[in-house]
Amino acid sequence: MVMNKGLIPQSPFYWRRSSTLKPVLASREVNKVMKLSAKGRYAVIALADLASIKADRPVTLAEIAKRQEISLSYLEQLFAKLRRRGVVIGVRGPGGGYSLAKAAGQTSIADIILAVDETIETTACKPGALVDCTGKTGKCLAHDLWSELGQHIYLFLNSITLDDVLQRRVVGAAGGARLQGLE
Repeated sequence: MVMNKGLIPQSPFYWRRSSTLKPVLASREVNKVMKLSAKGRYAVIALADLASIKADRPVTLAEIAKRQEISLSYLEQLFAKLRRRGVVIGVRGPGGGYSLAKAAGQTSIADIILAVDETIETTACKPGALVDCTGKTGKCLAHDLWSELGQHIYLFLNSITLDDVLQRRVVGAAGGARLQGLE
């Protein structure tokens, strides 16, 4: 990771130029600031489901698919990535299925999203690119703003675990960041 000002590692999350992100100050829709793709959402939902089952055996994707109403074939694709990245452990054969590789309290939401190759892009400029989001060399005028936002998103998602989601400890976690007068 690249260090920014020697304080925070550069986030692996970026903001796509074509995203649906709306400027917070121009909109009173604070809860609609960002939209994560289905891949990231479904991966988090499926792993939260897996973590919520206190089974002494691996859980099948068919069980998760039925409970969460997610396509089995889509879950198979996601869990193949999650297994390759060491987020889950797969057991083949009769009685097979999946279990978490680490405890739910040690599995961050950022780990899950990154494992399925999901990014939340906050800049159109790619790290190491010779041109910026405007097609010119250097940084666009707002680059540092969007880069910092990406770092905050990463740090927030990295601070939340599956156990936090299951225990509903996420509610109000961003409350300190609410903008006055936009509620």
